Amino acid sequence: MNFHTLINSVSNASCADLHMAVADFANRVDALRTPADVLDALQVVSATKIPLNVFGAARFPVKVGGIETTVLGKSGFLHKSVPDGFWEEYIALAKSHFTPAIFLARSSLGSFTWTETTRALEPIGADRWSFELGLKYGMRDGLTYGVGGRWVVGFWSRKELSNVLTPPARILICAAASFAALRLEQLAGADADRIGATPRLTPRELAVLRMVSTGYQSAEIAEALGLGEETVRSHIKKTQVKLGVRNRTQAACEALRHNLIP
Repeated sequence: MNFHTLINSVSNASCADLHMAVADFANRVDALRTPADVLDALQVVSATKIPLNVFGAARFPVKVGGIETTVLGKSGFLHKSVPDGFWEEYIALAKSHFTPAIFLARSSLGSFTWTETTRALEPIGADRWSFELGLKYGMRDGLTYGVGGRWVVGFWSRKELSNVLTPPARILICAAASFAALRLEQLAGADADRIGATPRLTPRELAVLRMVSTGYQSAEIAEALGLGEETVRSHIKKTQVKLGVRNRTQAACEALRHNLIP
């Protein structure tokens, strides 16, 4: 199935203009010479029939969360439509707070709008910071996509998107975001501090993480694998360091996300 056949299969009359905008973007994205050009062209797509602005794009950080390590112009690119002051305040708060949009994107659940995320996670207290910050800057809603396990591409809107962003439109916007991420990957070049290379875990470390991911405790893992309990704990600690996480649960999640364990 080629690109146009795929797009036609999800398009309908109400998405005809968006369909054409995505097709045009796909045909010319390789000729765009700077990240700013890519985001500007993506903005033309996302603003077609939908009140959707481009937020920007960034390579996933090595560590879970860690969006505050994004370096604009290198590992992240912010679109000019983002209100002045938002990004600086966002980064300051992200250093000590959970970032749900990045969490969902890394979990391949990035097609949820911000308002849908709020309903699903029911954040309370400090966990509401990102939604409240968006409202402060007139950003009523947004949409976040994880692309290829390497990039997150974001959009924002002054309106709630649930009623205007139809399933076909979501797929079309996702296609455009994917083309944008591919081109940004080419333009940005290598970045050793971001996710890309698969972490090298030993067969024993992977065996331990497989059992961690299914809920086994260290003593149970030791008995099943014929290892000492301290050896199991050592393997878990080493995987945490290699994957850049703080605990065994995050290590198992990262290994799953990298397709290192089934």
